[in-house]
Amino acid sequence: MKNNQIDVTELDTIKKKSVSGAFSYILRTALLQGVGFLSLAILSSVFAPEDFGIYGFVVMIIGLLTFFSDVGLAAALVQKKQEPTRTEYQTAFTIQMLLGWVIVAIAGILVLSGIVAQKTGWEGNWILLILAVSFPITTLKTIPSVMLERRLEFSKLVLPQVIEQIVFHAVLITLAIRGSGVISYAYAIALRTVAGIILMNVIQPWKIGLQLNRAAIKTLLGYGVKFQLNDLLARIKDQLFYVVVGLILPLKEFGFIQWAKNWSMYPYTLTVQNVMAITFPTFSRLQHHKEALARGVELSLFWITMFIFPIIIGMATFISPMLVVFVDTYGKWQPAALSFAFFSLSIGWSAISTPLTNLLNAIGKIDKTLKLMLMWTGLTWILTPPLILWVGYNGVAISALVISFSSIFAIWMVKRELKINILSQIWPQLVAGLLMAGVALGGQQLWQSSFTYLLSGMTLSLLAYLFGVIFLARTSIISNSKYLLQKRSA
Repeated sequence: MKNNQIDVTELDTIKKKSVSGAFSYILRTALLQGVGFLSLAILSSVFAPEDFGIYGFVVMIIGLLTFFSDVGLAAALVQKKQEPTRTEYQTAFTIQMLLGWVIVAIAGILVLSGIVAQKTGWEGNWILLILAVSFPITTLKTIPSVMLERRLEFSKLVLPQVIEQIVFHAVLITLAIRGSGVISYAYAIALRTVAGIILMNVIQPWKIGLQLNRAAIKTLLGYGVKFQLNDLLARIKDQLFYVVVGLILPLKEFGFIQWAKNWSMYPYTLTVQNVMAITFPTFSRLQHHKEALARGVELSLFWITMFIFPIIIGMATFISPMLVVFVDTYGKWQPAALSFAFFSLSIGWSAISTPLTNLLNAIGKIDKTLKLMLMWTGLTWILTPPLILWVGYNGVAISALVISFSSIFAIWMVKRELKINILSQIWPQLVAGLLMAGVALGGQQLWQSSFTYLLSGMTLSLLAYLFGVIFLARTSIISNSKYLLQKRSA
C-alpha cells in the first residue's frame, strides 16, 4: 500500500509539472510565434528570395555541422534514470565545449576555401562564422537546461527562450528595415546567444568545471551514441540534402524553398515541438508506468492534432488567395505557393510520428527510431532528385508530402511496445479538417477577390472545423480535459 501511495504521488507530481509546463510552453510559443510571424512577414516584404536563399543555405551547413557539437550527452543526462553525478555533468560539459570549437574550426576552413562565398557572397561567410562561434559559447547553458528538464521545471526553461527570440527578431527587423540586408542575421544571432547564456545561468547556476572521466563517458555514451546516430541520419536527410539542393538549384529557387519551408514550420513549432520538449523528460520518468505512459501518448496525439490539423489545412488552402490579395507586397512569393501548401500538409503526419518516435527514445528504444530515420533518409535521397528533375524546385515539397505517409511504420512500431489506441485520438480531427478543406477550396475564387472575402473565407472554414470537431469529439474533449486537471486518488 505504501509503495502504491508513492507511485500515485509520483504520478501526480509528474502530471502536475507536465501540465503546468505545457501551459508555460504554449504561452511562450504564442508570444514567440506572434513575434516570429511579424518578423517573417516584414522580412518577406523587405528581403528578396535570394536573401532567404543565402541564410537558408548557411543555416543548413551549420545544421549539418551541429552533429559534431554533441554526441547525445544532453539527451543521455535527461533520459538517465538516476540523478547524474557532478562528474557526469562536468564531463558532458567538457566534451560539448571541445566539440563546439571543432565546429568553429570546420567553419573557418569552409570560409577560407571560398566554397560558401561562391554561393552566398561575403555575407554568407560572416553568418556562418557567427553561427559557428555560438556553439561553444552556448555550451554554457546546456547543463543548466538539463538540470531544469530533469526536475520538469519547464516554466523556468521558458524565460531564456522568450528573451532570446525577442532579442533576435528585434535586432533582425530593425537592421533589415534600415537596409543592412542579409548580414542583419549575423548581428541578431550574436546578441541572441549572449542574452540566452546570461539569463539561463542566472535562473539555474551551476559550478562550471572541466573534467574528462572515463567511467562517466562510458555511461553516457551507451545511450548518447545511439541517440547521435539517429541525429546523424536526420541531418543527412535534412541539412545535407538541402545543402546539395542549394548547390544545384539557382539561389532564387532555393530561396523559394526556404521561404515555403520556414512559413510551413510555424504550426509544427507551435504544437509539436513544445509538446515534445515536455514529453521527452516526462515519458523518461514514466518508463515503468505503462498505463500512465500510454495515456500520456494518447493525450499528446489528441491535443496536438486538435490544433495542428486546422492550422495546416488553413495555411495550405489560403496561401494562394492571400498572395493574390496582397500581391503588391508579397506577389514575388507566388511561385512558392505550391511548395508552401505541400510542406504544410506534410506536417500532418509529422504531428503523429514525432510524438511516437519521441516516446521510443524516452523509453530507451533508440534502435527502433534509428530504423525509422534510416528509412526516411533513404526515401528522401531516392525520391526527391527525380521529382526535382520532373517538376523543378516544387519537387522537394511534393517529395516531403509523399514520404510523410511512411509515418505509418512509426505507429506500427509503437503499438508493438505499448497498448495504445491511436486512431480514436485523431479521426474526429481528421474528418473535421476535411470538412474545413471543402469549405476553403470551394470558395477559392471568391476568397481572393478582396481582403474582406479572404477574412470571411478563413472564418467560415474555421467555423466548419469547430462544428465538426465539437460534434464528433465533444465527449473526448471533456474527458481528456478532466483527466489533465483532476488529481489521482490513492
